[in-house]
Amino acid sequence: MKGNQIEIRLAVPSDATDIAALLHDSFLEYEMLYTPEGFRATTPDSEVIQQRMNEGPVWIASLDEKIVGTVAIVAESADSLYIRGMAVLPSARGKAIGKAMLTQVEDYARKYGFKRMFLSTTPFLDRAIALYEYFGFCRTADGSHDLFGTPLFTMEKSVSSATN
Repeated sequence: MKGNQIEIRLAVPSDATDIAALLHDSFLEYEMLYTPEGFRATTPDSEVIQQRMNEGPVWIASLDEKIVGTVAIVAESADSLYIRGMAVLPSARGKAIGKAMLTQVEDYARKYGFKRMFLSTTPFLDRAIALYEYFGFCRTADGSHDLFGTPLFTMEKSVSSATN
């Protein structure tokens, strides 16, 4: 996918170190709001990233040939797709990279017949929450409510009624 010089492609194992660094750098400004264990879970190392690649697609977004975003998904059931590990570098925010990545995920969900997409987020990631709401995600009472002591809530979107 190209648009405004944004390119999204499937990640390969050799991208794992860059993805781990991107996740760390993207969430670093929020580290004090996470528990140490919650921050480590949010910013996994390259080995965990490679494991995620075996569990489902992981994409990277590049802007002017620099990796600036990532998102991963895993099928939780025959009709539910879990979005995880989504991040955009602070220097690249506001350039529609998150929207492009969510569009990629939704296109995948439609292609493979998923009816529902969901994710977990923390209440302090205001920009991410605004993006998810703009994209049609709504908060639910489902899912885990904390990540090693860091508060979480779940958001979901029906794929069949999606129009974005």
